[in-house]
Amino acid sequence: MSTPQNPAAAPTPGHSLKHLAVHLITPLLMCLGMALAYQSAFHQPEPHHLEVAVVGTTDQAHGLAQTIREKAGDALDVRTVDDRSAAERQLRDRDLVGAFVPDARSPELIVAKGNSDTSVVAATAVFTNVTDRQGVPLHVTDLTTPAEGDPTGQGLFFLLVALSIGSYASVAVIGAAGAGLGMAVRALVGVAVSLVVSVIGIVTAGPVFHVVDHDLAAVWALGWLYSAGIVLVGIGLHSFLKKWTTLALMVLFVMLNFTSSGGIYRPELQNGFFGALHGFWTGAGFLEGARSLLYFDGGAGLGGHVVTLLVWLLLGGAALVAAAAYERRGRRPVETPAEAEEEMAEAVAVAV
Repeated sequence: MSTPQNPAAAPTPGHSLKHLAVHLITPLLMCLGMALAYQSAFHQPEPHHLEVAVVGTTDQAHGLAQTIREKAGDALDVRTVDDRSAAERQLRDRDLVGAFVPDARSPELIVAKGNSDTSVVAATAVFTNVTDRQGVPLHVTDLTTPAEGDPTGQGLFFLLVALSIGSYASVAVIGAAGAGLGMAVRALVGVAVSLVVSVIGIVTAGPVFHVVDHDLAAVWALGWLYSAGIVLVGIGLHSFLKKWTTLALMVLFVMLNFTSSGGIYRPELQNGFFGALHGFWTGAGFLEGARSLLYFDGGAGLGGHVVTLLVWLLLGGAALVAAAAYERRGRRPVETPAEAEEEMAEAVAVAV
């Protein structure tokens, strides 16, 4: 005769509801965070110290600049430049968004759309008002040439999104499925994964969709630095946060990152908080570095953007060192197989 088995007691409805409520905390916090971050960053784009210039040394040019300055207030920073070549130089250095060349019959606005298409739209609106009062059309000249597959210059933002999702979604898998591996091995896996993510990004953005049509190797290198920084930070945090790692990475590399990257609106069209983040956050480092390569011949602050990415990579290294020390003290939380599967499923669901 076989020995009867005692089936495990089925969970009570109250226990099941409590379990469900605990697991709903993460998506609800993500919803709240995304709503606050995206709507705060994008809901009301207005010029804020938008850098423009009037070209000329005449009294008329200085008077026009002064009039615009008085009417615009803090919305515009208006200066005069001596001649067209000086204006073009400042536009290529990304010190200006637009430079207006007054002319009674054919006024012209010189811009560099590769810097930011939305900022150029704002500058164009300002000087269209000027020429409308003159009763003449405004001619707009763009100093940059958009890639074949990216006429608005915003395709780089979607490359940033792809690199980010591939990076932070991989962290949960490495942390959960690789829980039995040492920190050094997980770090090496993370570097390898970030390499794969960066290759996928540059292949799709380059040969497939032609968002990146030159300097592929340099943009790929920026992408690898960017991805590796996210992955290493995430692996380090996972030792401390376990199932909360995905939420933490969403805050760091989506809510604060996408909104401050300059991919939709640069700081001159955002509030001060996201404008300040733009100066040192990793997404801005990648996006503005790629713009410098593709549209400004590798100038316009490329070195500073590379430094930003390297700093985030070093932060990832510091997180790994701290996590390794934490684990050596035997304080690393141990996940059950069910928790690991749950965490990986959550990370994939969030990424999708």
